[in-house]
Amino acid sequence: MSDEPQQAPQAHPTPQAHPTPQVPVPAQPSGPAPVGQPAQLSAADRVRLAAQARGETDYIFNYWTALGWSILTLGIYGFYVFYQLIRRMRDHNARRLELLEAATAVAREQAGKRGLQQELEPSFQRAEAQLAVMRQMTFDFRDPIIWVLLAIIAGVAEIIGFVLLDQDLIKHERAEAGVENELSVIYGRLGQHVPAPQQGAVKSPDNYVGRVLASIFTFGIYLFWWLYNQMQEPNRHFTMNWTQEDALVQAVAAVG
Repeated sequence: MSDEPQQAPQAHPTPQAHPTPQVPVPAQPSGPAPVGQPAQLSAADRVRLAAQARGETDYIFNYWTALGWSILTLGIYGFYVFYQLIRRMRDHNARRLELLEAATAVAREQAGKRGLQQELEPSFQRAEAQLAVMRQMTFDFRDPIIWVLLAIIAGVAEIIGFVLLDQDLIKHERAEAGVENELSVIYGRLGQHVPAPQQGAVKSPDNYVGRVLASIFTFGIYLFWWLYNQMQEPNRHFTMNWTQEDALVQAVAAVG
């Protein structure tokens, strides 16, 4: 027997002298959204979820542990370290962009409801200009797998990666601090305290030429110090972010 259900036989209509007109059936209300298409999150929920995702993006290095494993594996673990250096900066920027964009959307909505939109519009525009910088960074060539492959093929790729990572951190910190400063003003006007970024939060650029020359003249030994900086400077940046974004999450919940 076939596993397919049997089709009900079609009834043959009986001829009628005056056929009954067909009455159109009203369309049934649509059902729930198909599986795999979740309902759109509110801006406040986006803020909360972005803050919760910090454990997935903000990888904190322990330099001595990483160095020990690199030595024990004859340098193989070092490629994993390089992978994480690239990945965490890329993913951290994307997460912070999501959080700050959503927090700005919440503030804009509340400003409109309270009649403060015109007063705060300059702050919103300045915040958007800095968000655009962070948004543009998501299009930079920072695929960690490809960068690791380049490092395996040519070791100089790691030095290039260190330079780009330092530049990324500076650009990210500068744009992020600009948004945080404006949100501090905006949420203050909405009755919530959000701390402004600390003075001097944006690091200065490395002396790239000096670092490269030091690496050459010390036969690569200086690279261990450069690697330490590549781990610790983002570590510091991440932990500073957490304090500020916890206050921002609370402010968003309060105004919403």
